[in-house]
Amino acid sequence: MANVQNVTVLGSTGSIGLSTLDVIARHPQRLRAFALAANRSVVAMAEQCLHFRPRYAVMMDADAATELGALLGSDTDTEVLCGAEGLERVAAHADVDAVMAAIVGAAGLPSTLAAARAGKRVLLANKESLVMAGHLLMAAARDSGALLLPIDSEHNAIFQCLPVDAHGRAGLVGVSKVLLTASGGPFRQWSQADMVAVTPDQACAHPNWSMGRKISVDSASLMNKGLELIEACWLFDLRPEQIDIVVHSQSIVHSMVQYVDGSVLAQLGNPDMRTPIAYGLGWPQRLESGVAPLDLVALAQLSFEAPDEQRFPCLRLAREATAAGGTAAAVCNAANEVAVEAFLEGAIRFTDIPRVIEATLENVPVVEPLTLAVVEASDSAARSAASAFIARHLTPGYAAMES
Repeated sequence: MANVQNVTVLGSTGSIGLSTLDVIARHPQRLRAFALAANRSVVAMAEQCLHFRPRYAVMMDADAATELGALLGSDTDTEVLCGAEGLERVAAHADVDAVMAAIVGAAGLPSTLAAARAGKRVLLANKESLVMAGHLLMAAARDSGALLLPIDSEHNAIFQCLPVDAHGRAGLVGVSKVLLTASGGPFRQWSQADMVAVTPDQACAHPNWSMGRKISVDSASLMNKGLELIEACWLFDLRPEQIDIVVHSQSIVHSMVQYVDGSVLAQLGNPDMRTPIAYGLGWPQRLESGVAPLDLVALAQLSFEAPDEQRFPCLRLAREATAAGGTAAAVCNAANEVAVEAFLEGAIRFTDIPRVIEATLENVPVVEPLTLAVVEASDSAARSAASAFIARHLTPGYAAMES
């Protein structure tokens, strides 16, 4: 299989992973699923292994790895690995060309960093890696010669609209501002009072995109856009004041770049993650993605508005964490992950999510993120502080309200 690109898909059973495998299946002469990794979805992973025949399959959960091995039996060449060590092994494997980093949350940082240190083409769908440890990840890529290609639709759009050199490095020559678009989520026109009673199912019902539950809640609270602002600063060497957030409810314009001569370049397309995934896998060429062509006549109009940070304070908190520097962004991200999980479990209200984040940022010291260990320690401290705040200030009152 000469000239076939070996791809490791970290998070293969999630929405990004499934879209990645769909694109890989469309190009068997160019792309091969070399390794697949997931958390506990044994049945889904077994089906993927039987279809794609990867050399490795990794399950984070040890019991799930044992169960997967039993399901696959001896009629397969796929070797089953488990845990963080297995993830890092398939991310940095010598035979791997590209790594789709699509594990949700802080759990995706070590394997993403391993891929960057190994000099791989890293298709970055795990924004938390840059939010938590942007300086470490960017330094690793520079030192190893790794190519970081953004897969979030917004950052992929920015990448496509910026001047880029032959090595995939985006520049800022002639750029005056980046316009980062946001759908506004399902509660774009809701009042704060209405959002108090939001249910997890309502928060996960995104009007345009099909995503996992955690990122859907982030989109609904606009924290996803706050995390993307932090990510954009690292990816493109931008200052926060060079980035404007623009609410665009149709999710057709994925982001824009404004130039000093008055030009604005935009990347448009139907809201389907296979477009940026195919772009990342094929770059600098373009691959067929399976996405339907955009019909602008049928769409009829595109609308834009400013975000309301009073109704959606998570965006403001992310900006403040960016300005604070150090480990503040890692603390913000960890607190958000704890709060979103509590909301999905019914322990707190949707409107409590920013309260948890703000309290955590106020109570966890910000330090210089010199090493991965320091970042992970701040992440752990923030999770403890967020959980303690929920237990002391939110859960009892919420339970009483519900009874």
